[in-house]
Formats: sequence, structure tokens, C-alpha cells
Amino acid sequence: MPNNREYKIGDNKMHKSVTPHRGPGGHGPGGMRGTVEKPKDFKKSWAKLFSYIKSYMPIMIIALIFAITGTIFTLIGPDKLKDVTNLISSGVATGIDMDAVLNICILLVILYGGSFLLSYVQGFIMATVTQRITLKMRDDISKKINLLPLKYFDTNSYGDILSRVTNDVDIISTTLNSSLLNIITSITLLVGATIMMFVTNWILAVSSIGSALIGFLLMMVIIKKSQKHFDEQQKQLGVINGQIEEIYAGHNIVKAYNGEKKAKEIFDDTNKKLYNSAWKSRFLSGLMMPIMAFIGNLGFVAVCVVGGVLVFNGMEFGIIVAFLVYIRLFTRPLSQIAQAATNLQSTAAASERVFEFLGETELDSETSKKALLDINNIKGHVEFKNVVFGYDENKIIIHDFNAEAKEGQKIAIVGPTGAGKTTMVNLLMRFYEVNSGEILIDGVPVKNTTRDNIHDMFCMVLQDTWLFEGTIKENIIYSKKEVSDEEVVQACKAVGIHYFITTLPEGYNTVLNDKANLSAGQKQLITIARAMIENAPMLILDEATSSVDTRTEVLIQRAMDKLTSGRTSFIIAHRLSTIKNADLILVMNNGDIIEKGNHETLIEKNGFYADLYNSQFEKTA
Repeated sequence: MPNNREYKIGDNKMHKSVTPHRGPGGHGPGGMRGTVEKPKDFKKSWAKLFSYIKSYMPIMIIALIFAITGTIFTLIGPDKLKDVTNLISSGVATGIDMDAVLNICILLVILYGGSFLLSYVQGFIMATVTQRITLKMRDDISKKINLLPLKYFDTNSYGDILSRVTNDVDIISTTLNSSLLNIITSITLLVGATIMMFVTNWILAVSSIGSALIGFLLMMVIIKKSQKHFDEQQKQLGVINGQIEEIYAGHNIVKAYNGEKKAKEIFDDTNKKLYNSAWKSRFLSGLMMPIMAFIGNLGFVAVCVVGGVLVFNGMEFGIIVAFLVYIRLFTRPLSQIAQAATNLQSTAAASERVFEFLGETELDSETSKKALLDINNIKGHVEFKNVVFGYDENKIIIHDFNAEAKEGQKIAIVGPTGAGKTTMVNLLMRFYEVNSGEILIDGVPVKNTTRDNIHDMFCMVLQDTWLFEGTIKENIIYSKKEVSDEEVVQACKAVGIHYFITTLPEGYNTVLNDKANLSAGQKQLITIARAMIENAPMLILDEATSSVDTRTEVLIQRAMDKLTSGRTSFIIAHRLSTIKNADLILVMNNGDIIEKGNHETLIEKNGFYADLYNSQFEKTA
């Protein structure tokens, strides 16, 4: 798991919350995450689910046939018990035919043994199939995450997304594994028991079924009332997961600002909503079992009373024995159907959330495009021509942006927070698409080549570090193949972290996890070493030295000078002292370039840049 899941794409962090926020660069879609409600259509959710698993339907049908056959074997049993009872009761005076009794008992063993074997096989099949479906569903969700635009993650809680991958998929898996098959076999058992009861004695059948119908009607009313609460339960579960993940990730900030009380209040509010919806859904669904138990007992009473009268009038006693079993076989599926209906309601809500995620708009397909930029022959000439962009199409934040970075130049982008600095890098990397205008690399419009091709051209060092659970070496060579140990050591020496790593118990094989006590600066140095290993022809530095002390910054600056040598580099910086040697400084404000030139030229102009620069060195009286 990532050691730090936050990563910077804009001037603001991509928050994992359900609070109002702005998108990258201080702009973007606002509003409350997860507040857009859509009408729920659970019939469509079930249709999508069955469509999703249709490739597994043949084997599931085989399992269903096994289950139904086993149920039929179970239904034949009471009729044979009736015959045994009649043989024994009629033979009390004249002598019991033990051979006939033994033959029927052997048949019963075969029937119940066959039912057990068939149930075991269908259970094995369904367990295997449902786990494969779950595996496929999680795999599809994982692939979907990689196909979603960055805007989706700006407007949705990370915890809610994780809840869809874990809780919702698990609920679907459980239902497919047990409830779905149980409801089919229960219906088979219910119908079969009804037929056998009418075949055996229609008077007792009417008496037994009449009492059970009351419970069935109550069950239908409860199902209808509880569905909305199951839907709300799944929604609030996603919200509370998002809040927990957010508070846990930022627990230091919460403590530093004494925000525990406020965080607890927010959590308690959501927790109470989850409690209310879960309590209502479980309470209503929990009524089904005791109601069915009561109806079952009422059925036993009806069989005993009516059956006693019929026996007095000449009916065989074995029929009562058979009906006592049949009434259990009749009421048990009603209880199972009630329980399965409860699970199906949760599954309907979970399926709605999963397929809602899988149905989100993806990035445009690039299967027809070819990689037009050759990493071995890239020069690094970058042009922005009349670029217009807004995270919201109705709110443009970049107006007619024009800039040029020549081969090997170091381009610094400066300006106040929200000026659009990181937005330009996002557009260059095609994390977002321009509204109009174009961006070219070596004369090739970036929109004409693939995103992967663009990403191969750049290595990035961002303000917010991202480290995953793995060794230091694995973090440094992330996704890079055939990297020698010597190259890793040289990169770490260049950024001044080699000595620190050698002091660790396992050196470069030290595992970075929640127990690894690394400072923010040390984490940043590891990401800088990662960029040096990537060795891409162009470089993006977004506040790469903001987490380190002044002395370390000097060391990193020297390493960066080596790293940027011969590469076209884009540097976003608030510490203007770090970009004094840039070939070109672009000063941005409100989405426009208001000044450009090198450091000396801009200082001489005594304009916006000079004010920014001087303000960082003003001394208080």
C-alpha cells in the first residue's frame, strides 16, 4: 500500500474528503463531493449484474440443476416416511414387515445422501465461480481507475472509491455465492412442498398454506419498506470510509490545530446516519425471521388440530407425520427467501454503486493513435500556442496562453497561488485537455500522440511525495527496468541521501511502510533520486525543494543542475532564489503571462516579479 496516498497535481492537494474544494491550480469544479444524487433503478442494476456474469451462466445453471435435483430428493423423503409410519402402525397388531421398512429406509439414505452430495458439488461450483467473478470485478475496477480522467478524483472521495472496491464487491460476491442460489432452491422447495402437500391431502394443505400466506404478505411489505434504508446504508458506508481515510492520513494536522473535537463531531454525525440507516434496514429485515418462525409454528398447530380430526375420521396417521415434515419444508424456504431478500436489497444497492463507477466517463480512447515522439531523438522544443482552458468549461482560467521553451532551456514558472502555474504543467502532461489552442513538442501536437508517449518524455518531482510499501531501492527504480545497484547508489549520492540510507539496518533494502520513520525531506530526496533514475529527456519540478532545509536545498540544487543539464526543464517555484539561473522565467497571474525574461531582466523592470522576489528578502524592523 502507498506510504503516502496524497500527491500533488495542482496548487492544491487532491483531497480525500467530502468537503467543498477547488480543483488543481486553485481552480476547478467546486461543490460537495458525492452530493449529486441519482434516482436508483435496482432493476437496471440487476440487469447489469446478470449481463456482467453471463459468461459464467452455463456453469451456474449446472450448479442450479444440481441444487434443484437435491431439493427434489429432499421432497421425496417425507412421502417415504409416511409409508414407513403406515407400515409400522398397521403392523403393530399383525406384525411389522421389516424387509419393506428396511428397503424404504435404504431408499431414504440414498435420497438424503444424494441430496447432500449434490448440494456439496453445487456449493463448490458456486464458490469457485463467485470468486472468479469477484476477481474480474475488482480487476475491471482497477483498470477503470486508470482510464478515468483526473477530474473524477478531484470530485470524489478516495474512501468512497475504496468502499466500492472492497465493501460493495464483497456484498455482491456473498450474494452470488449463497443468497442467489438459496432463493432459487428455496422457491423450488416451496413449490415442491406445496405440490406434495396437495397430492397427499388437500384439506391439510389448505390449512397449512393459509396460515403461511399471512407471513408471506407481511414479508413483502417489509421488503418494500426496508429497501431505501439499505440504499442509504451503502451510501453512508462510503462516506464514513472517506472521512476515516482522510482523518487518518492527516492526523498530524488534526492534532496540530486541535481539530480532534471538530473531526469527532463530523465523524459522529456520519456515524449516526450510518447507524440509523443500518438499524432501520436490519430491524425491518430482522422481523422476517421471527414472523416466519411464528407462521411455521402456527402451521404445526393447524396440522395437528385438523390432522387429528381427519385421523379420527379414518385418515392414515402417516399422513400427519409426512405433513409435519412438509410444513417445515414449506416454512423453511419462506424464511430463507426472507433472508435472501434482505441480502438482495444490500446487493442491489452495492451493484448500483459498482456499476455507477464502472459507467463513469473514461478518457478518450487512443487505440488509433501512434507514439509520434521518439525518446531517443527528442530535442525538447515545447510550444504553447493560444491555449485556452478551464476546469469548468463555463469558467475559463487560462486565456490565450503563448510560450516557447527551446531545446535544453530551463523554464521557470512563478506567480501567486492560483495563478495557473501547475495547470500549465497538467495540460503539458495531458492530465487535462485544452479547450482550444495547442501544445507542441518538437513540432508534434501533444493531442496527436498518446498520453503514454507524452509521459515517457518527462520525469517529475512533485511537492507532495508518494512512496509505496516496498524497499527504498524499489521506490527509487519504480517502473524502471534493468537498473543496476550502482546507478541507484550514484543517484542517491547525487541528492545527498546515500549516507543516511547506509545507516539504516537494511540499507537500500529497508522496507518503507507505516513504521518507517522518515522525515518529509528524506522522502522528497528519495523521489528526486527516482527522477534521476528515470532519466527522461525532459523534466518537471513542482516545488521539489519545499520540504527540505536550506542546507539540503543547496545540495539538491546542485544535483538538479546536473539533472537539468541538456534537458528542457519546467520548474514551478515559490522560492525565487532557486530559479535565478533559469534561462527563461514566465511570470503568471490569473491565467496569463504578465512578464517574461531572465532574472536580471525582470529585476531591472522593477515590476510584478521584482516585487515577488524582493518580498521574500524583506526584513522586518
